[in-house]
Amino acid sequence: MSCQKVINVLAVASFAVSGAIAVSGLYVYVNRDSIIDGVKSKVMDSVLGGMGAPLAGGALVPEVGTGMPTGGGTETPQTSAELPAFN
Repeated sequence: MSCQKVINVLAVASFAVSGAIAVSGLYVYVNRDSIIDGVKSKVMDSVLGGMGAPLAGGALVPEVGTGMPTGGGTETPQTSAELPAFN
């Protein structure tokens, strides 16, 4: 193989690599919004792990009708006019 043929093969290979880089850069530029959204969702899934359900209203939110816990004591609730006595 002559020296000119080697140079031609290297030139064609260099052109192919440059073209591939340009096409992939154009692809990333055109689809940047969807790529960013995909990365954000993957990061949030990995950070939150299994905690995604309580944020949407899971076991941490009491069910309707269960009422608020009173602590089991028998003290009467204070009205807004009554203030606690501090001794």
